Order: sequence, then structure tokens, then C-alpha cells
Amino acid sequence: MSPPDESGQSMPTDYEIAQSVEKAPITDVVEPFGLGEEDLELNGDYKAKVKLDATERIREEHDDDGKLVLVTGMTPTPMGEGKTVTTVGLGQAFNQIGKDALVAIREPSLGPVFGVKGGAAGGGYSQVLPMEDINLHFTGDLHALTSAHNLISTMLDNHIKQGNELDIAVNWVNWPRAMDMNDRVLRETVVGLGGDVTGVPREDGFILTAASELMAVLCLADSIEDLKERVSRIIVAYDEDGNPVTADDIEATGAVVILLKEALKPNVVQTIEGTPAFVHGGPFANIAHGTNSLIADDVAAHLSEYLVTEAGFGSDLGAEKFMDIVCRFGDMEPDAVTLVASVRALKYHGKDMWPADLDELEDEDVAAVREGFENLDKHVRNLQKFGVPVVVAVNRFPGDTDAEVQAVLDHCEDDLGVRAAESNVFSDGGEGGIDLAEKLTDAAEEESAFEPLYSADDSIKEKIETIATEVYGADGAEYHGDAEDDIERMEELGYDDVPVCMSKTFHSLSDDPSKKGAPEGWTLEVKEVYPSAGAGFLVALTGDVLTLPGLPADPAAADMDIDPDGTVSGLF
Repeated sequence: MSPPDESGQSMPTDYEIAQSVEKAPITDVVEPFGLGEEDLELNGDYKAKVKLDATERIREEHDDDGKLVLVTGMTPTPMGEGKTVTTVGLGQAFNQIGKDALVAIREPSLGPVFGVKGGAAGGGYSQVLPMEDINLHFTGDLHALTSAHNLISTMLDNHIKQGNELDIAVNWVNWPRAMDMNDRVLRETVVGLGGDVTGVPREDGFILTAASELMAVLCLADSIEDLKERVSRIIVAYDEDGNPVTADDIEATGAVVILLKEALKPNVVQTIEGTPAFVHGGPFANIAHGTNSLIADDVAAHLSEYLVTEAGFGSDLGAEKFMDIVCRFGDMEPDAVTLVASVRALKYHGKDMWPADLDELEDEDVAAVREGFENLDKHVRNLQKFGVPVVVAVNRFPGDTDAEVQAVLDHCEDDLGVRAAESNVFSDGGEGGIDLAEKLTDAAEEESAFEPLYSADDSIKEKIETIATEVYGADGAEYHGDAEDDIERMEELGYDDVPVCMSKTFHSLSDDPSKKGAPEGWTLEVKEVYPSAGAGFLVALTGDVLTLPGLPADPAAADMDIDPDGTVSGLF
């Protein structure tokens, strides 16, 4: 059972709640929003993909987009502060106050599901269903991406083995293997140890499927044609003269897109209260752009009065990239932003705690909450720089006291001058988010002055340093290793007019995960700059960001089980 709620009663587990809900056929769920059965490819009774011709029809027939509400957060504890729960609950809350709302979130990756966080389908009475399917194999999108990614790897090494007509530099292959599991021993490998039979020996490694550039490509493509174009220009290696070698050069484009053609179609499911939810794509926010697919957002925005979508990790990562990358590519802009805060995250920063001791965060400590305000304040100020109204959602956990929650609400309204609401969507579903939904409705009706932080025409260094100083709070940026040479090569290759996607730890506003609050007097260290040419942005590596996480000492998988009748436990 879950911890007691405010009444002292223990809540059922997420799985028990999910199993207790009588789901409606997905055709009935989406029909009021203008999606007919002929628009869907059913995957059982409760899951479906939206056909690509239907997405085109919806775009043509619905001229006006609904209001777009972005959900982001303050710098989280390692356990997360409830952005997905808030996103799902907020969609339900909008419908409870008479607004036609849809939800769009990312698909879970099996790595985190079996690792630290467990499932990623919301929680409590604000979940997307069927929770078990969504957290596991769902509609096979992650498996398709894994296969497509590794097909490129296979064709690349085969090209080298079969004579290397493109004169690929074996030590300049930059396309690793991928898998959807947190298997740290595969981060660095050596392949080709069989010589002439098995292939040329070289260093290689694995990344998590969600970290693949193909995931970013899938989530930014708006059609099969666009997907082909993006895949074709992915840089997989360089030749002996330093010229890029693309997926198209090794003749992988067509086969890769064949593997991805079904994955491109948005998935639609339902929340506990019957709100349609698009769950599609899942790029990491610490190394990629961190939001669900652009095609899902576009379709959902055309079908609803309010679309609630989510950006990964804190606003310094997910929200910044949503504003500077996704909105730029998708020609869209948010009407309001919800910044999710929690009492425990504020204490985490107030106590300057690294690594996190979550047990120590359970006791009431209003002083520590107040000490953590500097992190919250920085995220609010950052979001306001984009010209979008901000509403703080205080996601309440069972152990939070009234005094702690009230301290946050008072600070937001009295000191920051921003709207704030207590959110109880975990325990109360949509009803627990009505105050938040009403405040967001007011905010979204205000005149928006949205603008990205930088121009695409700014130099690569200007873009990096704008993000470093304006968002992270650094004094500037320094370039180490080959970063200066990387930038010069990117300029020579014509990649100086695209957005920059920062690869940075999510544990801190800075590039040092141990620094809490809102660090000052530091300099961002850039170690490498490389192109995600298919996605359409540059990636700037800072600090040590793992593209293949490992399992913790007590992985979530260790507490999972299944009974003879098929009942699952421990999946949350």
C-alpha cells in the first residue's frame, strides 16, 4: 500500500488503482474530440495509433490550435517531483471545469522503469491507462527504434568490412549501438575482435534507446517524407579527410524508415477519468530535447481547447529546449507554463543535500523549505524571460505539512508575484487540480509575448553562452579538449545556424550535480560540440552525462513480481 494520505488512510498502490478502473473503449474516448474509428489503428480495446492520413486531415480541417500549457519543474530530487502526475491530473482538471482538454506525454523507457524511478505513466488517481502496457512494451515504438538504430550500426560496420568504399575512418565512427535497458557494462566495448571474419577491431559502446538521435528525429518529424529526410542526413561517421558520412551514404535510409513507419503514428490512450492522452516518443532532456513527439502535440492542439504537454527534468533543460528548439521547429508557442515544485525538492536544495537522503526530507522543516526558494525563484525568472505567464504548482506529497505548503504558496504570490496553487491530483485526481486549472486558464488568456532566448543566426558560442548565463546562472563558458575545434568544424560544415541542445546534468542548475540552490560565480565547461544533423540541432556536452545509465543498488525491478493469475506487483 502507498503511504497514508492527509486523512491517515493508506491509498491503494498505483497498480491497484489502475486495475480498479473500468476503462472505456478507446474509440469512445476520442470520438467526442473528432477522431473516428476509421482514423485509428486499434491495438486492443484501449490503445490505438492515429493513422498518418488522419493527422493530415486534422491539420487541414482544424484551423485554430487550442491553448498550449507546458508543464515543467524546478531542479528535482533523483525521484522526480511529479511532472507527469501533474500533467495528467491537470488535463483531467481542465475537463472538470468544462474545458475540452487533451494530454500529451512521453513514452516510458524500460531502463528507468526497472531502474530508479519505476513507471512513467503518472500515479495515484492521475494515471494514463493501461498503465502496465504503457510502462512495458506498449505499441512497440521503443523496440522499433532500437532495431532501427542498430540497423544503422550494422550497415555501417558492414560497409567498412566490405571494402570501405567511402574511406570511413575506423576511429571516427560516432554511431554506437543502442538498447532499452540500463546495462552499464556496455557503455564502452570493443567490437570486431575476430579480425577478417568478424570485422575490423575498434572501440564501440551502447546508449539507451531514448538517447539515440533516432528518437529525437522521430519526435521532430511530421510525416514519412520528413522522417526520410531527417534519417538520411544523420551523421554516422567521418571519412579520412574529415568529411561527414551519413545514413544515406551507407544506404540505410529506406530500411530504417520502414522500421519506423508505424512508430511515427501517435499513440492515444486514456487517463483514469477518461481524458484522451497522447503518449508518444521519449527523448532524454539532459542530452536531447526532452518532449513527446511534435506530431502528437500538433494533432492534439488541433483537437482541443487546452493541450497539456510536458518537458523533461527541470526548466533549465526541458523547458528551455521546448522554447528554443521544439517551438522553433513546430511553429508553436506556449500560452502558459506550470512550474512543478515540491516541499521535498525545496528542502533538498535548502539543506544543500548531495547525494539525496530522502528519509531526511520527511520531517517538517519550514526553514529548509525557505532556504530552497532560491532554486524555485531562478526557475521562475528563467521562464519569465520567454515572455510566458508562469503558474507554480505545489505538488503535495503525503508527508507535507500545511505550514510547509503554505510557505511556498505565500512566497510565490507575495514575493515573486506569480500565481500558485496546491496540487492534489495524485490523491484526488482532476478534482485536486481544479484550483491550478483555473489559475492557468486565467494565465493563458493573458497576452503572450513569447520569444526564444536567442536567434538562430547567433554564432554557436553566442547561443551556448546565452543559455549558460541567462538560464544556468553561469558567468560564462569555457571550451575544453577539442570543443574549440569542434565549433570551427561545425561552422565549416554549415551547422552554425541551428539551435543548440545542451547536454547537462539534471541534478543542478550548474554543470556540477553536487551544487544545489542557484549557484553563482561559476563557469560552464563545454567539452565537445557535435551535430545531431537529423534532428536539426547541435549538441554541446558539459560535465559527465550518461547516455546509458546503470541500475541503482536497489533497482525498482527487484521489487516487481507476478502472480500465477498474471497480477503484477511492484510496477509503479
